[in-house]
Amino acid sequence: MKQSFETQLLNVPYDKQDAHLALSMPVYNAVAFECDTAEEMEQLFSGQAPGHYYSRVSNPTVAYYEERVQALTGAMSVTASNSGMSAISDTLMTIAYAGANIVSSNHLFGNTYSLMKNIFSHFDVELRTCDMTNLDEVRSQIDNRTCAVFLEIISNPQLEVVDLKSLSAVCNELNVPLIADSTVVPFCVFDAKALGVNIEVISSTKYISGGATSTGGLLIDYGTFDWSRSKALKTWHDKFGNKAFTMRMKKETGRCLGSYMTPQAAYMQTLGLETLKMRFERQSSTCLALAQRLQTLPAIASVNYPGLKDSTFYQISLAQFGQYPGAMLTIDLASRAACFDCLNRLKIIRRATNLFDNRSLAIHPASTIYVTFSLEQREKMHIREHTIRLSIGLESVDDLFEDIRQSLSR
Repeated sequence: MKQSFETQLLNVPYDKQDAHLALSMPVYNAVAFECDTAEEMEQLFSGQAPGHYYSRVSNPTVAYYEERVQALTGAMSVTASNSGMSAISDTLMTIAYAGANIVSSNHLFGNTYSLMKNIFSHFDVELRTCDMTNLDEVRSQIDNRTCAVFLEIISNPQLEVVDLKSLSAVCNELNVPLIADSTVVPFCVFDAKALGVNIEVISSTKYISGGATSTGGLLIDYGTFDWSRSKALKTWHDKFGNKAFTMRMKKETGRCLGSYMTPQAAYMQTLGLETLKMRFERQSSTCLALAQRLQTLPAIASVNYPGLKDSTFYQISLAQFGQYPGAMLTIDLASRAACFDCLNRLKIIRRATNLFDNRSLAIHPASTIYVTFSLEQREKMHIREHTIRLSIGLESVDDLFEDIRQSLSR
């Protein structure tokens, strides 16, 4: 019998029985783990035997967290890292090489864009941007040096939604892996594998952590790409087959960059998993109801949320994510000054960065996340001076609406 998301989540067994039969995986706050023999140590270091020997490489508490996510997503492998940005960095460092290019969009979170545009360029890796909703344009940017197509399933903060099945068909035809950041809609409702995503990256700091308890990231490998097509992974594929990406990332990239998740964060995020679906349903349903109400306020020029029926992306969003495409919306006001005045008058919604905390948060992206970008860059990325981004928490929709209404009352 197929189990529900919640039942399956709560019944993933431990790899080894706990000595005291604890219902929650203990925090193994240890750096090193002893081996019985020199031969066992050799096997662990060479990867010939499973087990843990050093917590920068693997840890029992983190491994159990990874196993639970793997069981829920049906992935071939899951790796937990210290942040969403480290998950993206490790992924791209594993498949990129000097002379390669990454095809993506101008509609990216600011740090993700900076990583690809500013840092990778020093290693001769080119970022090629195009309209990801235009498949002909995407196709024109891909060549035999394209190591990946990368996108956000709902862009932050532009809230653009791409037809993933159609995009994945183009990527598959041209032998390029499709990598998707799915932070905005969690895997309790979003099936990345079914839509053709090869590698999924997530900032688990957001929904999964259980209310901003810890930073973390997830790299989810579905084992669906033929890595013999990858210039960076051809020799790894010869040895490990469809596990080539995972093996290089675990044995080389992640190990050398030191990005593995801490056991403390893994423990908190394992607990966060247990209430993920419940919190997402509450936050996202509140987000839709609030977006609908905000459309009635004359001081708001426009409300942007893919779940609204007048959104350009409503139909594709509904097909890919269901009725509730996440708990983030944006509002456009008359000016930058109006945005600052609104933010300063909020009484319940917090002026803070991050997404999908239990508390609702508001930020002016142009003057914060994108403050180091030039005006020309912000215009290309469609980061408007008159936009406020809202992350919706667990408060009542009535209280949130009233807080925004009173903040605009002048």
